[in-house]
Amino acid sequence: MTINELTGLVIGAAIEVHKALGPGLLESAYEKCLSIELNERNVAHERQKELLVEYKGRKLDCGYRLDLMFPGKLIVELKACESLMPIHEAQLMTYLKLTKIQTGLLINFNVPVLKDGIKRIKM
Repeated sequence: MTINELTGLVIGAAIEVHKALGPGLLESAYEKCLSIELNERNVAHERQKELLVEYKGRKLDCGYRLDLMFPGKLIVELKACESLMPIHEAQLMTYLKLTKIQTGLLINFNVPVLKDGIKRIKM
């Protein structure tokens, strides 16, 4: 599956969740529902994947977790906030750098139309 096909599947699943729930819930609710939707579509992924920070050759568990990861291909960071901020993009870019994954999706569910809350980031 190409990265474009994968991101298309993820965005389609996110739109389905947003249509069913609408804006206004906690990020954790959207994450659980999106995971269910991806499982129903047979899209392999990991939820709340531990992210170790490497510093001077040491791997450190600093409590970071990736919302959704598609091993070696894609990281999806979910938000439920008023608007996406530069810090959200910086966070995802750092996750991409640490995992050496090239593509990420930043999805904010707290919008009237989900397509307005999606940002694709490529390293």
